[in-house]
Amino acid sequence: MTAYHPHHGYSAAARLTPDLPRLALGFVLIEVGYKLGLNLLDAVLVSAPDSFVDSYYSGTTRSGLLLQLFAFSLLILSVITVTRKLHFRSAVSLIGPPNQAWKDLRQVTLACLGGFLLIELLPPYYSYAGGVWNMPLAWLTTLPLAMIALLIQTGAEELLYRGYLQQQLAARFRAAWVWMLVPNLLFAAAHWQPHAASNEAWEYVAWAFFFGLAASDLTARSGTLGAAVGFHLANNAFAFLFFGEMGSADSGLALMLFPAPEATGDSLLPPSAQEAVFPSAQLITELLAMLIIWLSARIAIRR
Repeated sequence: MTAYHPHHGYSAAARLTPDLPRLALGFVLIEVGYKLGLNLLDAVLVSAPDSFVDSYYSGTTRSGLLLQLFAFSLLILSVITVTRKLHFRSAVSLIGPPNQAWKDLRQVTLACLGGFLLIELLPPYYSYAGGVWNMPLAWLTTLPLAMIALLIQTGAEELLYRGYLQQQLAARFRAAWVWMLVPNLLFAAAHWQPHAASNEAWEYVAWAFFFGLAASDLTARSGTLGAAVGFHLANNAFAFLFFGEMGSADSGLALMLFPAPEATGDSLLPPSAQEAVFPSAQLITELLAMLIIWLSARIAIRR
């Protein structure tokens, strides 16, 4: 595809080692290395107060969620190590031309945050009743650190799925559907939530798959990882930093907290009916919002 011509240069370094067994081994080693790093962190946390450890695993406090996000640096280290030792290439080759990648990252992040602001300003309008401020001054002072933590988290995931996997598959297969679909099926599977309700878990997986496709498309159009990271960063900044549910996972950095729907009885459908609806109106709305943000990113990179 002409639109994806920049991707040919982006994946050029991966053509040094295009064999699939090496790719499969590399993916396994990355996951194992990341898991070992998390296990080491768990061992360090044994001596920490129980309240902090609980907040780290649940992400219900600022410090706990920040540490959880910074822990994704272990995934970055694992990806870089495997790429260097198994594929004989540098971390920079996973990103693309650094100056262009940084430019794409800045422009797409700002454009997508602008897209989210536009969505918030347009109807339908949601009620803020029941919402409480979550220490606004602390939110403001930790905002730069929170953005760095989110950049590490989103950068780690993009480095693995739209960097390592997408590049290595593109080095082996010319067909775009292979390097577009396979990494994002794995990305979607990684977002499976075994403890969530069945319908909710599948909808999150579906959302993650289409989100990954959009990120892969931006990577292929721009020829760097910057656009995908900016797209991912803006999405996660909006999801983590502005609104959350009281006591819910990953709510620690939210500016405003709302009671969980179960606590307020706000759900329009009984649990049995909610389980039966797929795709739900919420998933359709989220996919439409994703479309707007993806178009915002496209405008930012002019491709």
